Amino acid sequence: MKLSEIKTILPTLENVEFQLEDGKFVPEHFHVTEIGIVTKNFIDCGGTIRKEEKANFQLWDAHDFEHRLKPGKLLHIIKLSEEKLGIGDFEIEVEYQDQTIGKYDLDFNGENFVLKNKMTACLANDACGVPSQKQKVNLGELAHQQNSCCAPDSGCC
Repeated sequence: MKLSEIKTILPTLENVEFQLEDGKFVPEHFHVTEIGIVTKNFIDCGGTIRKEEKANFQLWDAHDFEHRLKPGKLLHIIKLSEEKLGIGDFEIEVEYQDQTIGKYDLDFNGENFVLKNKMTACLANDACGVPSQKQKVNLGELAHQQNSCCAPDSGCC
């Protein structure tokens, strides 16, 4: 989700709720302790130099049970970060500590923001020797195709 998308969604909500993919909710008394720009300069295993920039939100469970972040307040914090930090319309990455600090992509399911698990991937498959995924074939279909194509007296030859 990009910053422009969350800014469009927030005014339509009564409450801001974050949910993990497993259905567990971030406690409703969470704080957004940071909004910033995270820049990652790196080289992939194929030797290509890359740069990523993301808008980073950090969620924190402060055990402040009286606190509830309202959509208007979060929108204000986002606009302030754009103004003061010059954050562009970047993809949002969310940091949240469950068992350990995790980084998540952000999605919206129509009611709640969803913290989507991130996966690692090779960015240079062709350069580092990772074999491409083999096509899966159902052996039953393969046998049927061979029989129907070139059977004796089938007229195909």
